[in-house]
Amino acid sequence: MKSFIYNGLVTHKRFRPVKHFLKYQTFSFLLDLDEIEELDKNNLIFSYNRFNIFSFYNKDHGNRDGSSLKNWVLKNLKKFKFQKNINKIRLLCYPRVFGYVFNPLSIFYCYEKNKLKAIFYEVKNTFNEQHTYIFKVNKKNKNKQFCKKKFFVSPFMDMETNYTFKLINPKDKLFVSIKQRDKKGIVLTAVQTGIRKEFSTSQLVRNFFKYPLMTIKIIFGIHFEALLLWKKGAIYRSRVTKIKNKVSFENT
Repeated sequence: MKSFIYNGLVTHKRFRPVKHFLKYQTFSFLLDLDEIEELDKNNLIFSYNRFNIFSFYNKDHGNRDGSSLKNWVLKNLKKFKFQKNINKIRLLCYPRVFGYVFNPLSIFYCYEKNKLKAIFYEVKNTFNEQHTYIFKVNKKNKNKQFCKKKFFVSPFMDMETNYTFKLINPKDKLFVSIKQRDKKGIVLTAVQTGIRKEFSTSQLVRNFFKYPLMTIKIIFGIHFEALLLWKKGAIYRSRVTKIKNKVSFENT
């Protein structure tokens, strides 16, 4: 199987305009899009596009209309005039737990013969909006990708900033980091790490007790931390333009 579970930790550190730090334990799925149906058949408490203790729904990603995620990825690569023969796509995301999920960041890893050739950083906010930053992977940006921020995420963060994404090809360990900068320097860093576990019913049962109601805790934690930021004096940024789904091709 090419799908795994990663047990790990997420940390956020804000440097300006107010200092703030948080960390929480999480686990993520790394799903090969070609074997999700097989995972459904082989694991009693995991289902594909159906309710279960743990589940995965197509409608949580991509066009968010329930259509094929693989086709969505390939369609966007074609728009990007991407000429590589992508034969494997894996998605890093949180699962639904008892039907609920919120994914602040999901990542599509696109491979040609086991070589990483493209990355989709799918970012969501708590207003049910989504923006996907798409990168071709080459020698220059193999480990780091850069772009301007194009999507409203936190109401306590300016839009006029830049992102530096950094990741390693997930194997025994998972590592993803984001640095957000403005003209004065680093504003925020976010890091997700993890240790690979097999995708099995026994591991899912262990994670059910180790991370009880994880996805509900994540959305609760986001709002609780926002309250703490507000109490520390962080200024709320309002905006007018709202979007549903959008993509940007970053290294055209």
